[in-house]
Amino acid sequence: MKLLIVESPTKAKHIQHFLGSDWQVKASLGHIRDLARTGDASYVRPPDFKMNYEVTDDKHKEIVAGLKSAASKADGVYLATDPDREGEAIAWHLAQVLGIKKPLKKSWKSSSDP
Repeated sequence: MKLLIVESPTKAKHIQHFLGSDWQVKASLGHIRDLARTGDASYVRPPDFKMNYEVTDDKHKEIVAGLKSAASKADGVYLATDPDREGEAIAWHLAQVLGIKKPLKKSWKSSSDP
């Protein structure tokens, strides 16, 4: 089974209808993590200027756990985020958080109208 991750639950349901039973379509609900806001990890310092990201709310922690489980069982993982900078950032964060080791595929969806 292949896994396709999109940003919104509405898109996930709509696309699942087209792809059928060989695919599992899940939603990330947009951004899954943010820069750390408190503690030592919240400061970006020289010389490496390392950004420290974290999953900040319980809802997204649950979503990330579900996506990790689905990705570990999938034959392939496809990220179909929006084709803008924000979508690319969401896809990058998903790949990092999910720890995808198998070949990752990036899909682009602009419309599903007939």
